[in-house]
Amino acid sequence: MAMDQKKLTLEVVTPERQVLHEQVDYVQLPGVNGYLGILPGHAPLLTELGAGILSFARGGETRYATAMGGFAEVLGDRIILLAERSELAEEIDVGRARAAEARALKRLEEKRGEMDFSRAQLALQRALIRIQVAPRVHGRSATPPYARDVAAHTTEASK
Repeated sequence: MAMDQKKLTLEVVTPERQVLHEQVDYVQLPGVNGYLGILPGHAPLLTELGAGILSFARGGETRYATAMGGFAEVLGDRIILLAERSELAEEIDVGRARAAEARALKRLEEKRGEMDFSRAQLALQRALIRIQVAPRVHGRSATPPYARDVAAHTTEASK
């Protein structure tokens, strides 16, 4: 029983499904103002989720998922993420993510007046996060893009 007191219950839920429900040792989640690390015994917290990588560990194994928008609540040793979108690394289709990246970049480069620029930026951000998370389980050796790449893509496209 003492072992359970040093664990967190992590639940990740989207409007479509429950993505995850596990006992973990720690969680790192993307807050809207930066990443937050949560350990057992953390103070109660309610925060808005940004878009980024959710990492969580159990034993010696760290696993990854995407978390995009929504809210996170920490109460006692329970963390609930109510995310707009979330996928475990092993669920990500890298080919689809790369195709979404290409579409978003094309939309950003077109600079059409009716194009919803912020929607294209968000699509690019989601695609880059998915591409970054996927190799963490699939064992791909390609270096994933980082958050600064999102800013570089969107800054260049807005010129």
